[in-house]
Amino acid sequence: MEKNYMKLEFLSKSNNESFARVVVAAFASQLDPTLEELSDIKTAVSEAVTNAIIHGYEYGQGLVIVESKIEDNEIEIIVEDKGMGIPDIVKAREPFYTSKPNMERSGMGFTVMETFMDSLQVESIKGQGTKVKMTKRFQILPDKE
Repeated sequence: MEKNYMKLEFLSKSNNESFARVVVAAFASQLDPTLEELSDIKTAVSEAVTNAIIHGYEYGQGLVIVESKIEDNEIEIIVEDKGMGIPDIVKAREPFYTSKPNMERSGMGFTVMETFMDSLQVESIKGQGTKVKMTKRFQILPDKE
């Protein structure tokens, strides 16, 4: 399959989370994923975008940038904000850790992303923002070659 790329920018409003999820799933559909694979992508994108909105721009609004690249049988998804940044990425990636217990957050965002994607990388600089990069590989079935 040829390489393909898309980029989406939107305000950090919670009602844009479902928009981002649907756009990335539509873009991924050219890889002919199963419904389960599409669901995995939607869930991971939802978690990453929700984190950017709730944690990145806690005290205001900003842009959330979603980029996606397809190459061969793999999709790469990057969700980035220019917000507060994560002071301690290792701690933030611990299951059940949440910096927002008053919001009834489960602290499972990164764990969910890791579960549904093949790889997850998190880069963050305090006061400059966070970039979450996820990849998922799809099995190429013989009749799809």
